[in-house]
Amino acid sequence: MGHMGAGAPQGAKALPGVQYIVAVGSGKGGVGKTTVAVNLAVSLAKMGHRVGLIDADIYGPNVPTMLGQSRQPNIIGDSRIEPLVAHGVKFISVGLISPGDKPMVMRGPMLHQIIRQFLQQVEWGELDFLIVDLPPGTGDVVISLVQTVPLTGAVVVSTGSSVALQDARKALEMFHQVNVEVLGLVENMSQMTLPDGSVIDVFGAGGTEQTAKQFGLQFLGSIDLDPQVREGGDRGLPAALGSESKRAQEFAAIAKRVEQRAMEVGAKSEDFLEIT
Repeated sequence: MGHMGAGAPQGAKALPGVQYIVAVGSGKGGVGKTTVAVNLAVSLAKMGHRVGLIDADIYGPNVPTMLGQSRQPNIIGDSRIEPLVAHGVKFISVGLISPGDKPMVMRGPMLHQIIRQFLQQVEWGELDFLIVDLPPGTGDVVISLVQTVPLTGAVVVSTGSSVALQDARKALEMFHQVNVEVLGLVENMSQMTLPDGSVIDVFGAGGTEQTAKQFGLQFLGSIDLDPQVREGGDRGLPAALGSESKRAQEFAAIAKRVEQRAMEVGAKSEDFLEIT
């Protein structure tokens, strides 16, 4: 699906000191895309990577809640923004700029400005991974992102339900159109295990893996539907922090696959640059 080096738009400039930039998207809201982005970032940090996270979801900037930090970021030197740090992850969020319940009402140009600022004016330092949590759907934010920096690739989150997958396919098509390689798909809220050990298939577990196969894409793994994941997010202690829990292991496995895919795609675009 589109090689990055080849398709990077003219305006896009690599961020100095940042190795891989990975966008996390979904076709529709409510599939737990931010939960996956936050837990992916925490898992990568637990693996020893230096990780940054941009919350670019202007409609529901939930990253501060999920990481348990919501103070206003400090401004350093000549208008550079210092990211907050939680659980080993440096992060910045639209929710830190417009706190409380006031919605961000934004037009395209303002959005573009904010995305650019989050990428270029935040003091990220050296990062192995910069994860970008996108708004649901297919819209302006992705285009701004792609015009500003070369993305390593995208992770698309869905549940197994055919309605969600229909929308996930739109997201795949959008990334394809803007020349961003899809690293793979994640199925969230996969199945639910009851205390007596019986399993309920709430949203059609396995559907995402079939969709990945259909498109010749990698299936990165699934996370079961589990109240602990939501509670962790609500309390600012992401599920990925636990080492014993099944959910933490699922997130760790997904992070491992994202790491492998990012390295593959990164190596490919370096080869491409050497040839040209």
